[in-house]
Amino acid sequence: MLGFRRFPKNVGRQYDEFLLDSIDRAKDEWDQAAETEQAISEVDGEIVAQTRLARQKYLFLYREARERNVSNNRIQSSVIDY
Repeated sequence: MLGFRRFPKNVGRQYDEFLLDSIDRAKDEWDQAAETEQAISEVDGEIVAQTRLARQKYLFLYREARERNVSNNRIQSSVIDY
């Protein structure tokens, strides 16, 4: 039909699931980076930068999920302390 493609109707739900999985991974990376920073006695700038980057990745994905109104019991708003 003139090159028009039909997209599946559940693409949004698939993206939402992918986004939730990404949030879970980002939270784990942030927790691991924070634990590493606390465990090392001589913290250098690179370790601090990795922790900040992991936190910013998590916050970016979390905001994206909030803008898309993704609701699920997997995201806890209490994990963010401003």
